[in-house]
Amino acid sequence: MKMTVLSTALGALLMVGMTPATAADLSAREVVQKMDDTRRASTDSSFNRMKLTTCKYGVKNSKLKCVEKPRVKLLESAQINMGVDNKDSKSIAIVLQPASEKGIGMLSWTYDDSDKDNETWLYLSALGKVKRIAAGSDDEDSEPTSMFGSEITTEDMETGKLDDYTYAVLEEGDYKGRPVYVIESVATPERMKKTRYSKVQTWVDAERFVALKVQMFDKQGNLVKRMQVGKMEKINDIWVTRSLTMFNLVAQRLTNMKLEAITFGVEIDENFLTQRALTDAAFRQSHLGKLREQAK
Repeated sequence: MKMTVLSTALGALLMVGMTPATAADLSAREVVQKMDDTRRASTDSSFNRMKLTTCKYGVKNSKLKCVEKPRVKLLESAQINMGVDNKDSKSIAIVLQPASEKGIGMLSWTYDDSDKDNETWLYLSALGKVKRIAAGSDDEDSEPTSMFGSEITTEDMETGKLDDYTYAVLEEGDYKGRPVYVIESVATPERMKKTRYSKVQTWVDAERFVALKVQMFDKQGNLVKRMQVGKMEKINDIWVTRSLTMFNLVAQRLTNMKLEAITFGVEIDENFLTQRALTDAAFRQSHLGKLREQAK
């Protein structure tokens, strides 16, 4: 089944739920598993056009505002699920605009297995080089991989690896008119060597199993990042997050991610999700052209 959504949006890459269910009598781990399953289902065989808007923010008239000219980037992204139970994934994102950054790309292979580190490759067209970044470094001076200079990192987008955390329900209640479970995920000692976050608190919709709000804490227990989901839309039994905003509370910077178009059920050649697509412009454009045709 193919579906195209044209709107100002993109949370679909992160937070999408299938048919409604209930979290009653579920453990914290079971709630997180259901949320992880719906995230993964939302991006399988998908082709997206998204916009990233990043700026330093401040408060004016009791409202958050950009205090500098925002940096806006338009991207196209494709992803497939694979591996055991389709719990691994391969994805690629290519910058379309601004013209000065056109062709910059990011290739990511993620694995559900906690013993297998995710892999990311970055291509900077100006340098003509591919840089491989393996997740899981225990180097305290290393930085997580940012998505094209935004406040969203590859770690923020991760699925799977549920064994890397212990889970607890902090409370049950209401968030913006939705019933929620507030789940706290605490990194295991082994995970602490590979992450910037000691724990994460997630407001999970108790019926749709999607994250409505996420708070990330550093290793000293300080709240350092917050993600908030905007309006969601149900299309063909799939809940699509039309937008989300990631706040870096330390740097006082934010990134808004919006979905401008998404097509589900597209045929994606696995050969496209390789380093060749980063470095070979003709190869890349050929595959993107086929995906755009399917998205019409």
